[in-house]
Amino acid sequence: MNIDPAKNMMDKTATESRRRFLKVLLAGSGALLSGGILAGYCRRIAAHAASNTARGAVSETFIAKAASYDGNLTSVIGSALKELGITSRMIKGKNIVLKPNLVETHIGTGHINTHPAVVLAAAGTFRRLGATTVVVAEGPGHTRDSILVLEESGLADLLYREHIPFVDLNYDNWVTVSNTSRISRLNRLTLPVTLARADWIVSMAKMKTHHWVGVTLSMKNLFGVMPGAFYGWPKNALHMAGIEPCILDINAVVRPHLAIVDGILGMEGDGPIMGRPKHAGVLVLGKNLTAVDATCCRIMDIAPEKVTYLAAASLILGPVNEAGIRQRGERVSAVRTRFALVDDIPAHRRLRS
Repeated sequence: MNIDPAKNMMDKTATESRRRFLKVLLAGSGALLSGGILAGYCRRIAAHAASNTARGAVSETFIAKAASYDGNLTSVIGSALKELGITSRMIKGKNIVLKPNLVETHIGTGHINTHPAVVLAAAGTFRRLGATTVVVAEGPGHTRDSILVLEESGLADLLYREHIPFVDLNYDNWVTVSNTSRISRLNRLTLPVTLARADWIVSMAKMKTHHWVGVTLSMKNLFGVMPGAFYGWPKNALHMAGIEPCILDINAVVRPHLAIVDGILGMEGDGPIMGRPKHAGVLVLGKNLTAVDATCCRIMDIAPEKVTYLAAASLILGPVNEAGIRQRGERVSAVRTRFALVDDIPAHRRLRS
């Protein structure tokens, strides 16, 4: 085999350049910030909480058919946002953080992570609506090398090509805020400063079953915003405090503005890693994550009120019952796809209607 030293050097330089670009906020110092950033963040989440938890309010979700990742997903997401009342007037000048689900990568396991095409389509849509910045951010719980996961997932090349920065939330600077809901025993939550600087936080989950909590969708996806440098791997401190209580606390404090769930190819069985691919052919969107996740459950032929943390979320975060959700786009009945459960997994028992 003939090896071209010059070409090898060029490839190495290009890879290092891409990594430097993607890791725009890889701080690693874990500095606790206060003052204006912290105060502004607390005001923002308080205002967002008040606007999203009006008792008796009806939440809208949108189901879009998408047979594959090769279609015009930017158009699909753009149409869905328009139907949900999200306009350029709301997005222009805003800083958007897209939080995909990047767990780990293995050959032939694209059903584990949010597909790069969906992330790229969302970024393109928000840019077209006039966003000042669009950043992709994630803090994988299963590996300390987030950039390796990013590269092996196929997302790194697309972000580099489109000049979309990536923030490794595991090593971002952080802010520490009060845990206002106190469902878990944690008094405070430590969050990446990237969230504090965001105007819109978008949870971009994968439609999957889950070994410990039944399903993992847009709410559970927020575990990835918690910095591993503070909480450990795989976010051990949160697991010790209880996965389900922490899901509720994180969502109550972070208050994401939008969910986009990738259900084109999901996962059934022993998720979120060991399960099998399951084609559902949908994207599910909405401004209330509880309502979105309840809709996803119904698509998966799972009763959302029997998912413990969703039942609890219905009391404080948003509706689970169908009467509280105005369904737009496709009907649930038209896209329902039964996701297989595992009888030997306690969290999967009694999830059917």
